[in-house]
Amino acid sequence: MESELTTILIADDHPLARAGIRTMLEAAPDLRVIGEAEDGDMARKLVAELQPRVLLLDLKMPGLSSAEVEKWVRSHFPNIVTLVLTAHDRDAYLSQMLDAGVSGYMDKNTRGEQLIAAIRRAVRGEMLFSSEQIRRARQWRQQEGLQWQRLTPRERQILPLLATGLDNAGISSRLGISQKTVAFHITNILKKLQVISRQEAASWFTKNIPDDLEG
Repeated sequence: MESELTTILIADDHPLARAGIRTMLEAAPDLRVIGEAEDGDMARKLVAELQPRVLLLDLKMPGLSSAEVEKWVRSHFPNIVTLVLTAHDRDAYLSQMLDAGVSGYMDKNTRGEQLIAAIRRAVRGEMLFSSEQIRRARQWRQQEGLQWQRLTPRERQILPLLATGLDNAGISSRLGISQKTVAFHITNILKKLQVISRQEAASWFTKNIPDDLEG
């Protein structure tokens, strides 16, 4: 048993998820939940007010994104440990949250005793990313992430629209640019992604880039 009480803030937009996490943590006498946030903005506010030792952060919430919350926490309260609890296991998210500074990226289905043990380890200063998670994040960053960053801001606007099935006229209307300009950017997108058709480009985006990925 840890001799020092560890305070915890739960940030999740689902009340049942927060209640379930709280119930699991109540089994540990050295852990105490001191607050709950239902969106990113409230998470930042409560971190500042309560200054918990640990922030349990859902990956997808309304308001500030989890990455924005974590970057703010690292800048203002670097001693706070953040663990992400999520049902979204995509390499892009792994890379994003690793870069943001979280100490671990865990499945929401993690059993109570595993979560409690993970919190204790993180508070002791351990990084909880597995070697496989680090490998996946690094590979995504060096391959798909690098390709995504090579696209211009306008190209990164067009590619998601292309993936929804919009034709050039639809993209033109949505972005307020000419169809000729759209065609020019799509040609560049195909070259940079090293694919030969707009269908392949759309498939690449759907497979590798979450719609809400920042940057």
